[in-house]
Amino acid sequence: MGQFRFLTGGESHGKGLVAIVEGMVADLPLEEGYINRDLKRRQQGHGRGPRMKIEEDKAEIVAGVRYGLTMGSPVALFITNRDWQNWQEQLNISPVEKQVEPVTLPRPGHADLAGVTKYGLKDIRPIMERASARETAARVAVGAIARKFLEELSMAIHSHTVAIGPHEWERGETTSIDWEQVEASPVRCANSKLEKAMIAAIDEAKASGDTLGGVFEVVATGIPIGLGSHVSWDRRLDGRIAQAIMSINAVKGVEIGAGFGVAGLKGSQAHDVIEPVSSVIASEAKQSLPWRHATNRAGGVEGGISNGEDIIVRAGVKPIATLVSPLPSVDLRSGDAAKAHYERSDICVVPAAGVIAEAMLAIVLADACLEKFGGDNLKETLANYRNYLRSIS
Repeated sequence: MGQFRFLTGGESHGKGLVAIVEGMVADLPLEEGYINRDLKRRQQGHGRGPRMKIEEDKAEIVAGVRYGLTMGSPVALFITNRDWQNWQEQLNISPVEKQVEPVTLPRPGHADLAGVTKYGLKDIRPIMERASARETAARVAVGAIARKFLEELSMAIHSHTVAIGPHEWERGETTSIDWEQVEASPVRCANSKLEKAMIAAIDEAKASGDTLGGVFEVVATGIPIGLGSHVSWDRRLDGRIAQAIMSINAVKGVEIGAGFGVAGLKGSQAHDVIEPVSSVIASEAKQSLPWRHATNRAGGVEGGISNGEDIIVRAGVKPIATLVSPLPSVDLRSGDAAKAHYERSDICVVPAAGVIAEAMLAIVLADACLEKFGGDNLKETLANYRNYLRSIS
């Protein structure tokens, strides 16, 4: 476990979600409204299901903050599930008198079958409730704390959609992103022509009872050289990032920088040439280094260490596994062939997954910064950070 760590608790249709965050420095400005902005962004996106019309996610800070500043102690957060009122029989903490029908039709692509087998259960409900992407609301709340900390160090994180279904930006087209346009887009895409095609594809999938996946990209800017380490496998920054992004529901592949794109290149084409910069450019740069990389195929990480360039991460999101027209499955009680369980689902979650990935990347980078710069108070950490930048200039 790192310096900045967290745990979440809660079920998709339970009373709510809980997060305990440990390791954040004291005196970081933090308000519920700041966290709730990211929670709202997670709920948006063309293709989201009816659940998002029920919930209005807002985090309540119940511990760890005083007068708008963190105290250095664990921060406790609570997000109410408004839909809990409709699920009190299925998810009551105490036994209920009414016989509740178990879920016995596992959905291909979900944790259902592996989960009930692993935990020796006859009802899929406990598995599907915790494996649900609803849990990521708590992660986004935690990520907002990490984001606020990174902002104090002049770092920023954004995401955008680069593909939904067959509609995809070509690599190299996304080098200059209008983030305001992304935030205004129903699918978080900065290309207006592609946006329309993505929306149409989602609508077509919905009409046919199907779902769509895609690809999002996360970009972190202002990252100093030197986060992470090459000395041990678990300290490598790219490995930590990949694990965090891969942990997001429905993500099936992660790449940093050019990723799989460099696999077919020669070494002379795959790496980022280091070149000198003029004293004028160096003096204007944040880190005032006398060199720079001509390209960023590495995605900001080399040898497990941030190299001073933007950190760029892409991830592939599979289509949602809960289908209006369910896939074939087997009834766990009878062993007979049957259609998979259907409750309700999104049609496409790629835009929301990008927001979740922002949170997970922020968590990893905040942890790496606290590991590198230390400090128990924000003022102390900032002093250490600025001293480090001076030392490498």
